[in-house]
Amino acid sequence: MPKKPESHLNPRSPLVLDTRELPRRPGAMREIRRVSEAPADLGVEMIGVAQGADLSLDLRLESVSEGVLVSGSVSGPITGECGRCLRTIDDSLTVTVQELFAYENSVTDETTDEDEFGRVQDDLIDLEPAVRDAVVLALPTNPLCREDCPGLCSECGVHWDDLPEDHTHELADPRWAALHNLTNTEE
Repeated sequence: MPKKPESHLNPRSPLVLDTRELPRRPGAMREIRRVSEAPADLGVEMIGVAQGADLSLDLRLESVSEGVLVSGSVSGPITGECGRCLRTIDDSLTVTVQELFAYENSVTDETTDEDEFGRVQDDLIDLEPAVRDAVVLALPTNPLCREDCPGLCSECGVHWDDLPEDHTHELADPRWAALHNLTNTEE
């Protein structure tokens, strides 16, 4: 089964890791702690990590017989808007990453589909797909500024926290206007 030609990785890309200093014998390990820029579109519709934001990587690269096991944590700021009241959300997120990157011509490389595992390409690892998967899966699909956010008044659109407790809207149905006038007549 012929493999598709792999794209060449740019060693200067923020989430590309160089494994040349990691010996290829099982058990060899190297730790990486660095800050990298976040790629574009790292999030869901209402919340995510802004492009270019600082991502803190605290990773361990470990040689295993089939490739390099990358494990550790990635943390960074998230921004978005509340799904109930549309106020801005500024928070931080820390996710755990663990991914095997198979060596070229290893048994794993030859017996798995191309998208099942990451691949080591010219001693480089592209960590972006693993980071993207971990971050996107950790983000809420309906983010809230706080758990008890009351949202907006459906009639006037003002945040419930900014309205008085007795705030109401009179719902006048024109079909019942005549009856309403009967109950409000002065005697």
